[in-house]
Amino acid sequence: MPSDTIAKVQDYKDSLIKKAEKLIIEGFPEKIVELNDLLSTPMFSERNFTEVHQDLNIPVPDPILVNSNNGSDDTAVEAAAGGDADQPAAKRARTEPPAVVGTKVMYLPTGSVPCNTPLCEMIKVVKPIIRKLVEDSNLLKMWISFMIPKIEDGNNFGVSIQEDTLAEIQTVESEAAAFFDQISRYFLSRAKVVSKVAKYPHIDDYRRAVVELDEKEYLSLWLVVCEVRNRYSSLHDIVIKNMEKLKKPRSSNAESLY
Repeated sequence: MPSDTIAKVQDYKDSLIKKAEKLIIEGFPEKIVELNDLLSTPMFSERNFTEVHQDLNIPVPDPILVNSNNGSDDTAVEAAAGGDADQPAAKRARTEPPAVVGTKVMYLPTGSVPCNTPLCEMIKVVKPIIRKLVEDSNLLKMWISFMIPKIEDGNNFGVSIQEDTLAEIQTVESEAAAFFDQISRYFLSRAKVVSKVAKYPHIDDYRRAVVELDEKEYLSLWLVVCEVRNRYSSLHDIVIKNMEKLKKPRSSNAESLY
């Protein structure tokens, strides 16, 4: 392997270690304070659920009146069908009622159904926060991986601390990535319910389901920001408390014991 390639890899490791240590000492506390300030803003603090309600822009069409057939009409129909009026009821041709179907939706007369504007504004704020947590967790994971020493017998207590901390960071990284999936699933679920409203505009339960889904997503976004702040706090706490063992997992005087 060329020496310049080895030097570039070593430079990458050294720069990553410096960046990670600066992130732990300065970046994490700044992020915790920033998220606390965000949670105290009107967008997240003591917000009423009614503020995230939004009209679907799907009008309720006028009801269609259906005339019911009387007994004489039934007799006339049977006579036209072949004069089966005198036959027993069990032998008469049975006509099944039409299946209940929804409204055929070709287009909405008042335009498209918009996304929930207040929630979209919150999502624009929350998504960069989630992405930053994923990036920081990945950086911290690589930092600890580079400091794990070679496998040896004995004196591995510090190495076990490194492995436990690494597992915690990997869990945080996975949870942060799941927050993205939660946001995409919200839009998909809302689209399905809105399509039900368009097909069955007279059923108020579907309209109510959209409202409940929006309220649930608002609460979820608030909870995501809280969880991101808590994850930054827990990672900063566990790394600071075990910084010495993370950087030097094996004591330097171990050789004198033998």
